[in-house]
Amino acid sequence: MGLSSIGTANEEGVQLCIFDLRRGQREGQELDKILYFFPADLPLSSQLSVIGLSEGLITFTRIFSPDAACEVIEAERHSHVFYEAEPDIWMVMIVAKSKEAEAIWRIDALREVLKEIHSLFVMFHGCIRTLLDKEPGGGLTRAHLYPFVMDYLRDFLFGKKLQLPSFRDCLKERRTVQMLTVGREAAIEVQTLVRILESSAGNMPCFSLILFQDLLVSTTLSPEDTINMFTYAVLRLTPLALFSGAKSWSYLRKGNSSSHVSTGSTLFSTGSVLEQFYGSRDASPAGDNRYHVTRPLQHDKWFKGKDGFLVTDIWGGDIGSLNVTTPTVWLQQTEERMYLCAYQYKSLTLILLIPLSSILNGDQGVSIVKQQLLENASLKILKVEEKLSKGWGGENAYHVSGYRYLLVNGNRDISRASPPAKVTTLAKESLLALNKLREEVDAEKNRAKWDNPGREKDLEVCIRVKNNAWAIACITGGKELYMVLEKANETLLYASDAVEKFSNRYCNGAFSLD
Repeated sequence: MGLSSIGTANEEGVQLCIFDLRRGQREGQELDKILYFFPADLPLSSQLSVIGLSEGLITFTRIFSPDAACEVIEAERHSHVFYEAEPDIWMVMIVAKSKEAEAIWRIDALREVLKEIHSLFVMFHGCIRTLLDKEPGGGLTRAHLYPFVMDYLRDFLFGKKLQLPSFRDCLKERRTVQMLTVGREAAIEVQTLVRILESSAGNMPCFSLILFQDLLVSTTLSPEDTINMFTYAVLRLTPLALFSGAKSWSYLRKGNSSSHVSTGSTLFSTGSVLEQFYGSRDASPAGDNRYHVTRPLQHDKWFKGKDGFLVTDIWGGDIGSLNVTTPTVWLQQTEERMYLCAYQYKSLTLILLIPLSSILNGDQGVSIVKQQLLENASLKILKVEEKLSKGWGGENAYHVSGYRYLLVNGNRDISRASPPAKVTTLAKESLLALNKLREEVDAEKNRAKWDNPGREKDLEVCIRVKNNAWAIACITGGKELYMVLEKANETLLYASDAVEKFSNRYCNGAFSLD
């Protein structure tokens, strides 16, 4: 289809755009459809060319599949990854193919990045369509999208290049939560703490989330809200996030604080980007301060106060005087905005979410709730943290000798995997083989989704790799198991027995043949 002729990829080989198919349909108004574009310094004519091609591909594929949104187009020199975030609002990532061995990715992993950007954006700023309806000119939406997405992309910066999920991340699963395994006594203590947290808000309805290190302990939120809040907590709120130089095994945080800098040619200020749409800084939304834009994904903006509560000036105020505006988030479960109160004691992070509509006097009312929490829950928080710390096996707690694995429970959006330090011991050939296997499994799952809606696909595949390793994938009942066995016996029976032993011991026999 001549797609190889699109020679507009930036030096990092990545483009990301967000556009609205309902806008810019008249001649001379084409710029209206662009809501976000990376790299921002690409000429507007080139941005329109990229978005025009994407729009054409979406329209063309709808002819043959009107009920199934376009997901990926593989061209000679690029992969085009599509995600319809909201009706007629599309996010497209274009990645340049390269002969470099590291430039090998899994399409579904890239699409999960797009989904994560949109889900986090909605949690803080609401739906994109709602912003467009509020200010049809699009300035409000762009003023929020540009800094938000750019702050998000900084987590993928290594030096001056974006490092997107590659084959080396094939034993990780984005958009899932990682749970802490706790004993019966600890679980009872946690349940008691949850009740105390809720009672601290009086008769006001509220929700809570409890994390130990970077692992989820308890949640009263819906699955989707849990994923979003857990993701944000691991990115910015947990002790490992606050002390960004600390080591983390979470897939959500890569690199260190030194890499989180604007690099001139890579990321740009919101003002300079919006000038392209509004002619000059004085006429731009960023220039005349028409819009109050919060940037919740900024680095090094959260601090632990003397009372244990986390504070930030992102939503306004002065950290020095502790006179700050309480952060807020939007919950899909209740479809309302909530105050976010985060408390931290050692490795324990507690998040309490209270509806804005329940507190009439704003920040003053929130302060009263915080005081109630300290009075009611302090002793129980100490006890829970002590019990969880005693039972915690460290970052290698979920390592299984001889296995490198990823276990995903799609029904509960939970995953567990070998520690990253252990995964790095795998040979490159093993990771490439598993990544390729996961690509094939993704394709098979997508075909089954459209051929037999509502019917789950059971699958088991074992592949012998050139370096004498086994790459294995098992899917059943909404659960998925991926693993690599190196220095393993060459017989298929060995691989099958290894899966059986792992399944019986760690998965309650979910992947066993019996």
